[in-house]
Amino acid sequence: MKGSSRHAARWLVLATAAAILPACSVLQPVKVGQDMVGAPEAAVQARFGTPTDTYRLADGTQRWIYSKQPFGRQAYAADFDRSGHLTTFRQMLQTNELYKAKVDVWTRLDVEQHFGKPREPTQYFPLMKREVWSYRFLHEDNWPSMFNFYFDDGGVLRQTQITPDPLADPDRRRR
Repeated sequence: MKGSSRHAARWLVLATAAAILPACSVLQPVKVGQDMVGAPEAAVQARFGTPTDTYRLADGTQRWIYSKQPFGRQAYAADFDRSGHLTTFRQMLQTNELYKAKVDVWTRLDVEQHFGKPREPTQYFPLMKREVWSYRFLHEDNWPSMFNFYFDDGGVLRQTQITPDPLADPDRRRR
C-alpha cells in the first residue's frame, strides 16, 4: 500500500506540474517568451498559438504580434531573425514602447508593425482630416488609458494623444 500511495503522489505531482506549465504562458507570457529566445518559430507557435498579426520587416526579420486587443491591454511581439529563431519577446503596449512612435516620420504601416492592427474601430475626424487608431494600455503600468495615433490623409503620423480608457470609468460601468 505504501508503494502505491507514493506512486499516486508522484503522478499527482506530475499532473499538477503539467496543468501549471501552460498557465505560465498565460500568466507570465513575457518571461516565458524571453526564456525561449533562440527557439525556432515552430516552438514559439506551439507555446503561444497562432499570432494575430505577422510582418516581414524591412531588414528581413519577422515579427509576430499576439494582440489581446480590443479589451485587453497587451500586444506581445515575438521577433525572429532571418533564420527563424526567436530574438526578442516583449509587451509592446507599454508607455516606453508607445513613446517610440515618431510624429511626422512614422506611417500607418510603422504603427501596425510595431503594435499590431488596431482592434478598436478606427475613427475619422473630417474637420481635422485625421484618422485615429486607438490602443488600450496601462499608462505607466498604472492608469487604464487609450493611446491614440492621428494620421493625415497620406497615412503619416501627425499627433499622438493619451486619454482615459472609457471602459475603466466607474460611472460608465454602473450604467
